[in-house]
Amino acid sequence: MRLQLALNVDDIDQAVDFYSKLFDTKPAKRKPGYANFAVENPPLKLVLFEVKGAEERLNHLGVEVFEAEQVTAATERLKAAGLADHVEDESTCCYAKQDKVWAVEPQGLRWEWYRVLEDSETFGEDSSRKADEAASVGGCC
Repeated sequence: MRLQLALNVDDIDQAVDFYSKLFDTKPAKRKPGYANFAVENPPLKLVLFEVKGAEERLNHLGVEVFEAEQVTAATERLKAAGLADHVEDESTCCYAKQDKVWAVEPQGLRWEWYRVLEDSETFGEDSSRKADEAASVGGCC
């Protein structure tokens, strides 16, 4: 399990250069307007969306897990607590097919609890949608 931090950045190349040096690692995935890092220490999934002039730098937060049972358990727990906002099974998002559950905290910050099933060549379900369009509406997809 590792925490995810998704940020909106003005210049993806500049941000990738900075975070590569900061965490001493290269992106695990790099696409136009999008990058993600699987940082080992500290355990972090850093996701960057190029959204020029974004009002908010913080796009959303998440918890990446590696077993299907962990997503199921989180979904059940969040539903029981009245926090599950949206459940997505096998949805394509951020160039990956994922299972996930979303929760929205009282001030509107979005959290996702998710597992990557496989990589995808498209950003989302709508293959014409680009990373900056999805990111600008407050979340991966």
